[in-house]
Amino acid sequence: MSPTETKDSCKRELQVEVPAEVVARETESLIQRYQKMARLPGFRRGHVPSTLIRQRFAEDIKTDIVENLVPRYFREQAEKQGLHPVSQPRITDLQIQEGEPLRFKASFEILPEVEVSGYKELRVDKADTGVSEQEVEDALKNLREQHASYTPVEGRTLADGDFAQVSFNGVPKEPGSKPVNVDEVLVEIGGANTMAEFTENLRGLSAGEERTFDVTYPKDFSEERLGGKTFTYTVKVHGIKQKHLPELNDEFAKQLGEFASLEEVTKRVREHLEEDKRRTAEREGKEKLLDQLVQRHEFEVPEAMVERQVDVRLDRGLRALVAQGMRPEEVKKMDFARLRAGQRQTALQEVKASLLLEKIADSENIQVDEQEVEKEVEAIARQAKQPVESVRARLTRDGALDRIRNRLRNEKTLDFLYNQSA
Repeated sequence: MSPTETKDSCKRELQVEVPAEVVARETESLIQRYQKMARLPGFRRGHVPSTLIRQRFAEDIKTDIVENLVPRYFREQAEKQGLHPVSQPRITDLQIQEGEPLRFKASFEILPEVEVSGYKELRVDKADTGVSEQEVEDALKNLREQHASYTPVEGRTLADGDFAQVSFNGVPKEPGSKPVNVDEVLVEIGGANTMAEFTENLRGLSAGEERTFDVTYPKDFSEERLGGKTFTYTVKVHGIKQKHLPELNDEFAKQLGEFASLEEVTKRVREHLEEDKRRTAEREGKEKLLDQLVQRHEFEVPEAMVERQVDVRLDRGLRALVAQGMRPEEVKKMDFARLRAGQRQTALQEVKASLLLEKIADSENIQVDEQEVEKEVEAIARQAKQPVESVRARLTRDGALDRIRNRLRNEKTLDFLYNQSA
């Protein structure tokens, strides 16, 4: 029973035949099992004649035979042919008759034959990771902003530079949009990030006053759900505050908790900026290397692997949305067909890159030892706040340890490509 190769190099078909004597043995075994469980009028449990069992449960027995024998003989035939399926087989042309062999055709996907070459010639320009004095100054300014204090102002109205302590509710004019309700927030009058309508309507108000006005958001507004929409806001001013920034000196450094001087803070800020730039440059460089690697190699990819990667990307994205506050009922309303289609091309590229990295790892004898896998398991356990033993057992049961090992191996291979591209 040699496999039939289809036009798609990743697809195979097997004609499988299960010997009649094997089918007969399986049938007798099932009949005995049904005899023990069957309850039929006029017969004691366990004493129903086998002929009656055959008649009454013929279709159930046939279904059980197929479920028990088809997967087993498919795996055996695939192994004999040296094939390693990466998808569940599609079973067609199923033939099962009493006294005859069980015959069926199995269609499935296998990994493509990938010949990787030229990877040692890949080059990527290393980005400048130097940090300017201006960048350090900006970071220190942000640090001061994070530790700003606000003091109440009495006896006057809101002016530019003040912060209005307000509560508000916004009613959308477009049908289907959700209202906006905020119990307390500080709004900077005339601030760069403050909508002009808020500044114009709040300027000159006193604590305790209320104002109603419309705000129309630009289509490219940073908060997508507000973009291009108009809301009618009712805003109440509860207080007026002024912002005070701490002086940039040794005293401020000591207030941060782990520094003795401003010089130490400045040094740490510079180190963090340099590390951020280095990581960004490495991430972008590796992405470019993978793009080059995939572009150099044309080959077909099993559809099942692409679909699984789409699942992974969607799951990751939905988890992030839920973590940001999206409600389950909102998730259910999403157009998943459109979302899957939008993820497909990226998923295809990721699968191709993964297969190429595996081939390079084989060529370069890049391995992952058990200590590296165990370190990853411990990190997962810490994040989940669960015992390492139970996390390891779950990962082993789900087959996730192999996936972790493969991911670590691909990461090490990409590190190899990045380091040798210099």
